[in-house]
Amino acid sequence: MKKLVVAIFALVVIGLLLVIMVAVAGWNYNHLVTLSQAVDSQWAQVQNVYQRRADLIPNLVATVSGAANFEKSTLTEITAARASVGQVKLDPNAAPTDPAKLAAFDQAQGQLSSALSRLLVVVERYPELKATENFQELQAQLEGTENRIAVERRDFNSAVQAYDTAIKSFPAVFYASALGFQYKPYFSATPGAETPPKVQFDFNKPAAATNP
Repeated sequence: MKKLVVAIFALVVIGLLLVIMVAVAGWNYNHLVTLSQAVDSQWAQVQNVYQRRADLIPNLVATVSGAANFEKSTLTEITAARASVGQVKLDPNAAPTDPAKLAAFDQAQGQLSSALSRLLVVVERYPELKATENFQELQAQLEGTENRIAVERRDFNSAVQAYDTAIKSFPAVFYASALGFQYKPYFSATPGAETPPKVQFDFNKPAAATNP
């Protein structure tokens, strides 16, 4: 009788332990799903703000190209950079798990940022554009978009950090990969990335001298 009681007690303890383990595993799985979806949601936000910038560029190019003698090479460069961004195909609704693909996306966006910066520097030589209402509106929209890009990239990296930390922590580290929870890469930090870039148009600068 005593042995039977001990056996029943042991089974009850084992059963309780199994229930606890299943409950913990279930909670942890749901937690990982929540974190993964947060990363995907933030990735969609990143894509949205980059697409917003891409959508502004044709209007910007059309506006500045109306200025007399505007440098055609600058317009060609930014148009080509925008086209290169479009060639990097990533799922807008799911954050990439391949660091190389994210790096390619980031590089293409960086080239577009550089081309856009050079375009805006050239624009400073054409003060007559300041009086254009369309250009003033584009200036405000570009400023806002560049700020949002910096903010959304930062928030994306924060979401990825929380997710990557979770899949490497106990007990998820033992089964996260088997359940499809893969490591997700960050955007690489760049000098000054903590400060949103400023889009400035200094029309008080004297026009650049040109050779006769």
